Order: sequence, then C-alpha cells, then structure tokens
Amino acid sequence: MSIVRRSNVFDPFADLWADPLDTFRSIVPAMISGNNNNETAAFANARVDWKETPEAHVFKADLPGVRKEEVKVEVEDGNVLVVSGERTKEKEDKNDKWHRVERSSGKFVRRFRLPEGAKVEEVKAGLENGVLTVTVPKAEVKKPEVKAIEISG
Repeated sequence: MSIVRRSNVFDPFADLWADPLDTFRSIVPAMISGNNNNETAAFANARVDWKETPEAHVFKADLPGVRKEEVKVEVEDGNVLVVSGERTKEKEDKNDKWHRVERSSGKFVRRFRLPEGAKVEEVKAGLENGVLTVTVPKAEVKKPEVKAIEISG
C-alpha cells in the first residue's frame, strides 16, 4: 500500500494522508530508552531503504546534517547490521528569535537482521551529501553440481 502526500499548502486535510504510524515510530524508541525529550524522539527513527541486488544488500539512510564522525555502523551477533548516531543540536544564541523549529536532533539507532550468505566481514559504508550508504556483499551461491548417471540396459 502506498500513501500519497498532497503538497497543497492551503489544504487543511493534507496531514490526514500522512503515514499513520509516523507518530508511533518516533515515540516508541524514546519510550523504550526512558527519554522524554521530544527532540530525541523526533530523530529516533532515521528513514532507511534496503534493496537487494544480485551482488549485495544495499542500505541507504537519509542523515542530513550528520557528520561522518557522528555515525556508527556495526555488525552485532554475526548477522545484525546496526546503524546509530546522533545529530547534535544547533548552538543557540540568547539574542536569537526563533520563528519555527522543525529540524530534529538527537540519537538514532536502526537494526537489520541480515540474511544468510551476507559477507559481514566485507561491509562498506560511505556518507555523501547527507546519505549514508552501507553495502553488504552477498556470498556467491554455489550451484549444485549435477552429475549425469548412465543408465544401463
């Protein structure tokens, strides 16, 4: 099922078409960690795409404003890919007058159980233009050897 977001600024019902689980996804990680800070909850669930190619599993996460030093990519328990990090809050000046604050800051963590055949020792990650790309190569699938048996008689 695909949810289409309308972009009409004057449409008072535009938010009704948003993903109904968005709020749940952002609140649960903060509740689990016991942190009631809304800023942490808002960024707790970084969006990640996972695609499988014939050669690898490729994960892409949008992490705008996050520096390479603020992101950690790990493999836990031999087959769980963990992407975590923190977007630091912008330094505030007491003389600044804020009109709107929509960008979030705080910690995030995502975990993905990798399928069999993932070469976890060869994982590569790169961060470019706010997009983290993690590539997990796949082991070559050995085709079963077929041996022809001669039929006597």
